[in-house]
Amino acid sequence: MKQPTSTALARLTDMRRDLHAHPELGFEEVRTSAIVAQHLRSLGLDVTEGIGGTGVVGTLRTGDGPSVGLRADMDALAMPETGTPPWASTIPGKMHACGHDGHTVMLLGAADLLAADPPAGTVHFIFQPAEEGRGGAKRMVEDGLFRRFPCDRVFGLHNMPGLAVDEMAVVAGPQLASSDSWRAVFRGVGTHGAKPHLGRDPITAAGHFLAALQTIPGRVVDPLQPAVVSACSVSAGDPAALNVIPDFAAIGGTARAYSPQVRDQLETEIGRLAHGIAQAMGVTVDYDFIRRIPPVINDAATTELALEAAREVSASGVRTDFPPSTAGDDFAFFGQEAPGAYVWLGNGPAVDGALHHNTGYDFNDAAIATGVAFWVAVARRALSG
Repeated sequence: MKQPTSTALARLTDMRRDLHAHPELGFEEVRTSAIVAQHLRSLGLDVTEGIGGTGVVGTLRTGDGPSVGLRADMDALAMPETGTPPWASTIPGKMHACGHDGHTVMLLGAADLLAADPPAGTVHFIFQPAEEGRGGAKRMVEDGLFRRFPCDRVFGLHNMPGLAVDEMAVVAGPQLASSDSWRAVFRGVGTHGAKPHLGRDPITAAGHFLAALQTIPGRVVDPLQPAVVSACSVSAGDPAALNVIPDFAAIGGTARAYSPQVRDQLETEIGRLAHGIAQAMGVTVDYDFIRRIPPVINDAATTELALEAAREVSASGVRTDFPPSTAGDDFAFFGQEAPGAYVWLGNGPAVDGALHHNTGYDFNDAAIATGVAFWVAVARRALSG
């Protein structure tokens, strides 16, 4: 098992903490991308910048043979940091609350080792911008990522609080849910709150819609197929005008599924419910379903390679029964272009509840060595197999 030296680990740790202190949001990763590109060039790799905006690809090519893509995301989140490590965010309202700083340096560490002892074939080190809901993977694909850098297989890795830093989880099949948004705006006729018969009340229609919404996963979708429909925003009227029935009531939310079929069903059924209730209540409705990220579904053969690599490097073992997450990741767009596998690497205990997207979160630097070793092992197995 090839791991970085203590000197290399110290350098990677310093780099990770520097990135943490200087977070950049999606498509704004100018400083981060420059650091990545410079590091890859120092290794003698072919480097292409500006893919999908601020994306970077470093290519290590050694003769003929298969090719593999290894992906790390680079962006931070628009949220404050409440933790107080010496390397805490120096930019108000921005922080690395999901560990993409760690993901970036682990892949750079793997580039160090693979460049020093290159396998036969081609490794594309893919540094993706804007994973956090801004569409970076889709933008890279549209910019010709897989046409310009063909991959026989592609791998993604994400840290997971609650697993030991030298523990991994690798599972075939659905791993992350689709992540879509929906909006329903009920439009009625505004009137005096004491004279509802003179108008058409959109709030009452919206209330019936909200109450009925959970019948979709509860009574329409196959109960053996996981699905989530959540209303996350409600807006109607003015709290300073409590004698006014407004003209409209707006509701928005998210929908999650693990299969394309259920994803399609959620789009259809939320709209059917909205239109049916609007008709029954004598109002109209504007309905939109905004497709954002497909589900991440791990290819079986590619996952088997990842499992072999994880077992090679994970001192605490590998979980193969790890449940899928209802969170989303736009690595899904890469998995639609080449057989893919998305795996989890432990981030240690969730100290004080500091899970992903928590203001107290920090990537655990003790996980860097295992992450680097996994990337090296999976690249070699993908190219030899």
